[in-house]
Amino acid sequence: MSHNRFSIKSIGCALWLLGFFLLSQSVGHAQEEPKAAEKKATRIAVIPFQAVLPEEPSSTVQCPICGSVNSSGGISKGAERMVEEMVTDKLMDYKNVEIIPREKVAGVYRWVSTALRKQPLLQTFRETGSELGADVLVAGFVYRYRERLGYDYSVERPAAVAFEIHLIAVGDGRILWRGIFDKTQKSLMEDVFQASSFFKGGAKWLTARQLTKLGVDDIFKTFPGFER
Repeated sequence: MSHNRFSIKSIGCALWLLGFFLLSQSVGHAQEEPKAAEKKATRIAVIPFQAVLPEEPSSTVQCPICGSVNSSGGISKGAERMVEEMVTDKLMDYKNVEIIPREKVAGVYRWVSTALRKQPLLQTFRETGSELGADVLVAGFVYRYRERLGYDYSVERPAAVAFEIHLIAVGDGRILWRGIFDKTQKSLMEDVFQASSFFKGGAKWLTARQLTKLGVDDIFKTFPGFER
């Protein structure tokens, strides 16, 4: 009888240990599930923005990658970098986004554009993104950036800004989104239909930088695919 009692106790102990092991395993898996469910960040490479001027006297230029026709004009030195920085700052507002450092993107882009100098620009962009391990690219072109001539409440010539931004899939080169801003500020007397944008700017004549900021905010209202 004592031998039977010992066997029963041993079996009971073994079953208890087995149950505890299975329970601990299930708890461990349950704790690991949230990590597995975490959404992978989208890697974005912001290609250095470019100024686009007409090749001959003209009031229009074409987008180098999609062919859209846009109004052109003078472009202040460094304008493309300033627009690029504003757009990059805007992208930082989005969740699950990893923006590849600008210095790294610029370095790889210089190397790729030299190696593929005879290839279409879109292919150069995609190759740059592939080298960087990016999921999508942001590319921008500045067509006009003219500073105002005057002051906040009195101008001889208002600011004028025109730029275009593309969101491009690295894998197949599809243009996922395109935003365009083209504006020369006008007074209420010239265009009453622009009253909302005039007052949005503080009811004063904006600098080109201030006008650009309004433009970036405006086109990003339609920016797709990311959670803020």
